[in-house]
Amino acid sequence: MIKHHPTFKLIQSFVKGELPASLSAAIAMHAEMCSACQQQILQLTEQLAEMSFEESLLDRFTVDSALDRADIADFDFEEMIASITENNDITQVAPKAVKEITFAQTTYKLPLALNSTTLGKAANIGKLSRARVHLDENEIHTSLLHIQPGGGVPEHKHKGFELTLLLDGSFNDVNGEYVKGDFILLDSAHQHHPISENGCLCYTVANDALHFTQGINKLLNPLATFIY
Repeated sequence: MIKHHPTFKLIQSFVKGELPASLSAAIAMHAEMCSACQQQILQLTEQLAEMSFEESLLDRFTVDSALDRADIADFDFEEMIASITENNDITQVAPKAVKEITFAQTTYKLPLALNSTTLGKAANIGKLSRARVHLDENEIHTSLLHIQPGGGVPEHKHKGFELTLLLDGSFNDVNGEYVKGDFILLDSAHQHHPISENGCLCYTVANDALHFTQGINKLLNPLATFIY
């Protein structure tokens, strides 16, 4: 059961189109798996559409009030409706192709929000694999991160923010277990050590490298940009 969701403020920004593509894609993918957030997005979208329609109508009314009403009286609405409805052609919608990715001989079907994205070649270190999602957002790095069963990311914190959306499997850290659909947004104040007993696939977004904090793992900091 999904326990971690985007904040209401984030969903509002998503509906208004104010988020970078990486975060918008994360919320869209989460909504594919979470009916509660999907409903919230639909409601906010309807509210925004109504507000836009009312503003547009008010503007139109202001302009029309200055026009000659005789022009409107002479307009043939029946002819307009007939021209709209005379075409009986049915548009055939082609089924959307499913995008897939394979890590460690396991193939995953990716959410629809990633269908039009370009994925980089997978790179591997131990039980971790990472493929970049190319969105051209400068300092924001977006990736698909795969952790094989029994693998994990050494204890670390981030200099910026870290978003993890669990696409498949599960992992746990000091805060508990995360499952498919969980939307986890952390900042530089958080420190954790994700471990996946059975393996998982994550969509990750970060605007700075992680920083390993424990023992010999500190020696890996020059390689930190590999993971996020």
